[in-house]
Amino acid sequence: MSEQPTREPRNPSAASGEDGPPPATADVGQARERIAAELGRVRERSLGLTVESLEESELVAQHSPLMSPLVWDLAHVGNYEEQWLVRAAAGQDALRPDIDILYDAFENPRSARVELPLLTPTEAQEYNARVRSRVLDSLERAPLDEGGAGLLDGGFVYHMVIQHEHQHDETMLATHQLRRGDPALPGVAAQPPAGTSPPDPSEIRIEAGPFTMGTTADPWAYDNERPAHTVDLPAYWIDSHAVTNAAHMDFIADGGYDDPRWWSEEGWEWRTRSGKRAPAFWHRDGERWLRRRFGRVEPVPPEEPVQHVCFHEAEAHARWAGKRLPTEAEWEKAARYDPRTGVSHRFPWGGREPGPEHANLDQRLLRPAPAGAFPSGGAPTGVRQMLGDVWEWTSTEFAGYPGFRAFPYPEYSEVFFGQGYRVLRGGSWATHPTAVRCTFRNWDHPIRRQIFSGFRCARDAEPV
Repeated sequence: MSEQPTREPRNPSAASGEDGPPPATADVGQARERIAAELGRVRERSLGLTVESLEESELVAQHSPLMSPLVWDLAHVGNYEEQWLVRAAAGQDALRPDIDILYDAFENPRSARVELPLLTPTEAQEYNARVRSRVLDSLERAPLDEGGAGLLDGGFVYHMVIQHEHQHDETMLATHQLRRGDPALPGVAAQPPAGTSPPDPSEIRIEAGPFTMGTTADPWAYDNERPAHTVDLPAYWIDSHAVTNAAHMDFIADGGYDDPRWWSEEGWEWRTRSGKRAPAFWHRDGERWLRRRFGRVEPVPPEEPVQHVCFHEAEAHARWAGKRLPTEAEWEKAARYDPRTGVSHRFPWGGREPGPEHANLDQRLLRPAPAGAFPSGGAPTGVRQMLGDVWEWTSTEFAGYPGFRAFPYPEYSEVFFGQGYRVLRGGSWATHPTAVRCTFRNWDHPIRRQIFSGFRCARDAEPV
C-alpha cells in the first residue's frame, strides 16, 4: 500500500445485498477487550520484526532506497498512535510533538529517512510504551458507542491505528526480504496444508448481473472502501486460483519478457529500461530457477502463486495467456458475491473472521501456499484463495467510489487518486486478518516488485 502519514465510520448499512457489521462490535465491553488484545498482538508482531530479530546496526541501516530504516517504522507506528489515540481521540496533551515532523511520511521520502535524527531502537521502544500506557488507560473511558460518524463511533479510530501498524509490519517484512546477510526470520513458520491440488476447473464463469461493491456497514473499513454501491457487470471468466510459478516459468520460457507484443507501451518501456526478465529475487542455476527468500536460497516451488511481480509483468503474462487482468469490480464480485442469495459477504466464506483453515495470512507460512489450498475458504462463486497468499493486481486505477468522502484525513486515500496507482486486492501471506477483507483496497505504483504481489487472470464471456 502506498504509505500514509500520520478514515469513516457510518451507521450500519441498509444497503441491499451487504452483510451487516461484525457481531463482535455490538457490545462496548467486548469491543474494548478486542481492541486491547489487538493492540497487544500488533505490537508483539512489530517488536518481533525489529528489536527481537536484528541488531541495532541493522535497524538503523537503510537496506534499500525503496524502504525506510526499520527503526523509522518502529517509532512511526507509535507516533501515529499518539496522534490519533492520545491526542485526537482522548484529547490529551502531546507526549512528543517535537518528533512529529521526523515521522511524517509525506515530509520525508523513504530514501532520505536514514539521514534524519531518528529515535534509537531503545528510545523508540520507550516512547511507544509510554504512548501505549496512555492509550490503554483512556480506552477504559472511551465512548465507543457514540452515535453519528465520529472517530470513536464503533471504535473506528482504534481499528484504524491497529490496521496501520499491521500494514507497516508487512512493509517491514518487505524490508527483511530486501536486506542482505544472514537470515533473521525462521525458514519455515508453519507447514502448508497437505494434499492440495489446483482446483478444477481452472476458470470460473461469473454470470452477468448487479452486486453490492464496497461497504457502509463494516466498522473496520477505511474511507476508500465506502460507500456500498451497486455495480452491474457483464458475464466474465476468472481464474479459480492465482497464476503459479510454473505458469510464469512457461511465460519466461516462451520468450514472454522479450516479446513486445504482450506488453503495453508503458510496460515495455519499464522492461527495456530495467532489463528484468524474471520476478524479483529469482535467478537461474542451469535448468533450475532459484529464489532468495529472507536470506535463504531455495528452488522456486512450481505450485505456489508467483510473487514479487509488478503490474506490467502481470499484464504481459495475462495477454500472453490470451486473457487480461480482472477489473477491481470483477475481482470483488468473484470474491464475495453469493449468487444464490444476492448477498455480498465480508469474506469469501461468509461473515466469520479468518482462521487458519480459511486462508494463508498472518505470516504463518512466510510464503504463499500451493494453489488449491484452503478449500474451506472458497467463495460461493467457486474461486479459491482470494484472501492471503499474494496481493493480486487488478487493471483498475485507484480512485474514490461514487459518494466518496475523505475521513478522517485526505492523505489516507484521496491524495493518491488519479496518480496512476493500480489497485491490488486480497492481501498476502504477510497480511494480518484484521487488515484484509473482500472490500479492502491496496494500491501501489505499477512498477513495484518488492511487495508480496501476484495476480490471477480474467477474460470476457460470451452471453449464454
